[in-house]
Amino acid sequence: MNKVINLFFALCVLTFFVITYKYYSSSKNIEVKNFNRNNINEIINTKISDLPVLKNDTDNVIEFNDGFSNEIKNNKLRSFWNLLKSE
Repeated sequence: MNKVINLFFALCVLTFFVITYKYYSSSKNIEVKNFNRNNINEIINTKISDLPVLKNDTDNVIEFNDGFSNEIKNNKLRSFWNLLKSE
């Protein structure tokens, strides 16, 4: 029974690879690939012509936070090993 299942799986894998090879080596697929490669600029221009232009609303969004420089001046001990010491 185990050999039959292994044979079935092997046939499935082999069938998959044969069908995939047939599709990618077919003349129809090769013609479509060549057409797309030759006309890529036209295809891209056609696709981007319908894109909407969004309004830029990102002016003055980022504000500089200088709180970090004040935090450093506190001179707190920042040692991991000091946290493990018991007092």
